[in-house]
Amino acid sequence: MSTRKGAAANPAPPTVCRVRLRFAKRGRLRFASHRDVARAFERAVRRAGVPVAHSHGFNPHPRLSWVGAAPTGTASEAEYVEIGLTAPVDPAALAGALDAALPDGLDVLASVTAEPGTPALADLIDASRWRIELPEVAPADLASALDVFLAAGEVVVQRVTKNGPRPVDARAAVVSAGLTGPDHPDERTERASRKGCAIMTTVVRQTTPAVRPDDVLGALRVVADLRPPVPVMATRLAQGLLDDRGCLTDPFDA
Repeated sequence: MSTRKGAAANPAPPTVCRVRLRFAKRGRLRFASHRDVARAFERAVRRAGVPVAHSHGFNPHPRLSWVGAAPTGTASEAEYVEIGLTAPVDPAALAGALDAALPDGLDVLASVTAEPGTPALADLIDASRWRIELPEVAPADLASALDVFLAAGEVVVQRVTKNGPRPVDARAAVVSAGLTGPDHPDERTERASRKGCAIMTTVVRQTTPAVRPDDVLGALRVVADLRPPVPVMATRLAQGLLDDRGCLTDPFDA
């Protein structure tokens, strides 16, 4: 039977609603690439029996829309995905079912239905807040490096890409940066057993190309020769829209 001109070769049920999820990427899963995370969610959607909408054509894909995935090697408490559905579902029940089907380290934290007329998820996020832990770095050394970095008008670092080095102005994207302390009792106990651990919090605009935590660290190396002797730990704490005070608005509050 021939396909009507202009019609999809493999029509799929329409998308009737969308649910947005905030999830964390923790532990060993911080080394998972965005593609690995996307595949894990696609498997979880099937296991949980979610009525997910699919694209049209001969190779349909579940309608999962991602925003600003964290770089490989970084942890996150604020990753976002929007799922298109062919039937209405309770967002809390959907979150629970997916959380149970996902591997440990990918943890669903919150969910909300995207009401008609709501701005696109990408339009509700233009910056991230990061916590970067630098073991065996004295807080005073980090503070001095940050003072020099923030006073600079431009700090160019060389990012290694498959097409060779690429210059990136790390300073232009940084809204604020400063020292902070551990915010969890277990972290305070762990830090006390180490030989110093400086912790910084920085708010970074989403630019093109995106400025990542390793770019900020590279900038500190350029301006102050700050070189952590052991690998650092970067965790995205939040994403959202910057307000006039440099704070982030939760996308789910839009």
